[in-house]
Amino acid sequence: MTSASSSPSAATIALPPGLRNRRRSWIKWIVISITLAAVVGGLVVWKISAASKGAGTDGKKLDADKVFEFAKNDIATVQSQNLGLVIPVSGSVRPVMQAMVKSKVAGEVAKVYVREGERVAAGQVLVSIDIADLKARDDAQRAMAAETKARLDLATKNEANNRVLLSKNFISQNAFDGVANSVQVAEANHQSSLAQAAITAKALADAQVRAPFKGIVAKRTVNVGEKITADAPLMQIVDLSKMELEAPVPVGDIPSVKIGQEIAFTVDGFTGREFKGKVERINPAAETGSRSISIFVTLQNADGALKGGMFANGTLAAVGRGDVNTLPIATLIEEGGQTFVYALHDGSIERKPITIGPKNVERGLVEVLGGIAAGAEVVAVKADGLKHGSKAVVRSGIVISTPQSVQRLPPTDSAETAKSAAKS
Repeated sequence: MTSASSSPSAATIALPPGLRNRRRSWIKWIVISITLAAVVGGLVVWKISAASKGAGTDGKKLDADKVFEFAKNDIATVQSQNLGLVIPVSGSVRPVMQAMVKSKVAGEVAKVYVREGERVAAGQVLVSIDIADLKARDDAQRAMAAETKARLDLATKNEANNRVLLSKNFISQNAFDGVANSVQVAEANHQSSLAQAAITAKALADAQVRAPFKGIVAKRTVNVGEKITADAPLMQIVDLSKMELEAPVPVGDIPSVKIGQEIAFTVDGFTGREFKGKVERINPAAETGSRSISIFVTLQNADGALKGGMFANGTLAAVGRGDVNTLPIATLIEEGGQTFVYALHDGSIERKPITIGPKNVERGLVEVLGGIAAGAEVVAVKADGLKHGSKAVVRSGIVISTPQSVQRLPPTDSAETAKSAAKS
């Protein structure tokens, strides 16, 4: 007789709780180990792939053998020539003649004759101030002058009569001196009253505020009926026939600027039109902060096209200083507050910090004050990856096939045309 539990299957064998936990722990560590192996293997493959991309067939990095190839027109030479110094000048223009017309007397504004933008002639009445009080004062002073004149006349007659009596010894000398003194007092009082009358008469005339010169009303600050005090601003008058521009010029360029030099300007809003001016004055002192000196340029504006506050840009053709070492402005590289160029020397690139002077923007040249000698060759085009110590060659002709170790730079416009023709 056979028992059913004598041959149990493995699937039905129940493991003790301790063995089951130990088995789960082993599985967990096996999974972690496989994952780490996969990650490490991936990193190794990635490094090998990156190394194979950066290396040639001989296993060396291509960057070590990279050579920058330039065409002749990609290279500029430090040349000694007359730079023809051109100094940029800019600033806001303003009228040479402008004035804020103020009231000389206090009173009530009776009438305003002009408004902003209207033209006025020299001496034209701009504002009238009520003259009732002023006229009353003037009349009183005129009456006082007439009274002192009458007293003076009477004293003069008395002096004449007493002079006759003195000649006949009817009065003493002391009595005559007293009469003569009264004449002098009457004369002084009359002169004082005349002066007071002149003051009131001038105040009466000043109630009519007039334009000091021919121009245009730029601002009006009063209206009819307002009470104003003496020295109150009424209107601003400007004369646009002659404008002035104040512009800062570096101290180093001032020796090249002379009184009477012509300057051409372009003004915002006037496309294609050029304005002419002349250096009128040069400030004798430099500004403390900017170390620049202001020059004053006058511009004729007969048609009144220019208005006060417009911004003008110009170039001043300064007095030449002879031949100087120059380079194209395109060769300059500015980085970290330092100006440098990439120069060619014995097939290598050298980074050369240089000191520059004035620029001639129209000609695209800059004066080289130091850091590189005349005749040196300098890279005049932008090149990615160019650095100190890089190898470089200059090709005289058009290169159709380029070695793998030579990096061709993007051609300039003229070189691009020639290259396209060669390929075709």
